[in-house]
Amino acid sequence: MKYAFSTLGLPGAPLDRSAALAATHGYDGLELRAHPEEPLHPDSPAAERAAGLRTLTAAGVTVLAVAGYPRVAAPGTDEPVLAELRALIRLASDLEAPYVRVFPGGTDLPEEAADAHAVRRLLAAAPFAERHGVRILLETHDSHRTAAAAARVLGRVAHPGVGAVWDVLHTWLAGEPPTRSGRTLAAHLGYVQVKDVRSAQDLTPTGLGTGVLPLPEVVAAAPEDGWLCWEYEKRWYPSAADLPGQLTQGREYLQSLVAGQPPADSRTAGSDGLQTRV
Repeated sequence: MKYAFSTLGLPGAPLDRSAALAATHGYDGLELRAHPEEPLHPDSPAAERAAGLRTLTAAGVTVLAVAGYPRVAAPGTDEPVLAELRALIRLASDLEAPYVRVFPGGTDLPEEAADAHAVRRLLAAAPFAERHGVRILLETHDSHRTAAAAARVLGRVAHPGVGAVWDVLHTWLAGEPPTRSGRTLAAHLGYVQVKDVRSAQDLTPTGLGTGVLPLPEVVAAAPEDGWLCWEYEKRWYPSAADLPGQLTQGREYLQSLVAGQPPADSRTAGSDGLQTRV
């Protein structure tokens, strides 16, 4: 198993700081948030991309994914979405990243219409991604928050240039058991986004293993040779504790789960189907 964390937990941090933190705390890679407020994004010039790659390589850290914001299932015309996808794919290729993360975003549409948009756009972008050595990953989120919903789209796309990111928070909030999520996404999975939160009503991020998410079951359902990426959403919850001081503990917690040695304060399912501390 390899380990990464998202720069969403270090909003606006210089790339050299993120890379140094990853290397110091034993992480193999970074999920780079590709937003204009971050060091690298689709409008970054070639020289900045090359310098960023040198920084990461010198630290011994790889880019797991470029986390973008195209919403492939959302209403509207296709070309703006496809243009955004192509720009992210070029950035990922320049950074030698294997994946680009996208959202569904079709929350206000009927299921059939949202699916149709996503299938059409992903099919259109997939050959471009494949030519650049990049795979587009649809995250389990918003309109397609369950593995079943994401797999419904990915099964119709059926292209090696397209797959899935399993965001474990959203499948859990939708009531989908981790074993089912992992099994459903097995043929499509790029990597797993792990996280922990205070409760289903309070999504403030916490250290891994200190909240309510069923992370032992998630890790058990993840591929043994895959990636676990900690997405700590500090950007959206500024009052949350800072990430750097939690990085070693988080990585060690995940390693303990991978080794089949869950901590003593394990969780079990409550009557509501969510996970409660015992």
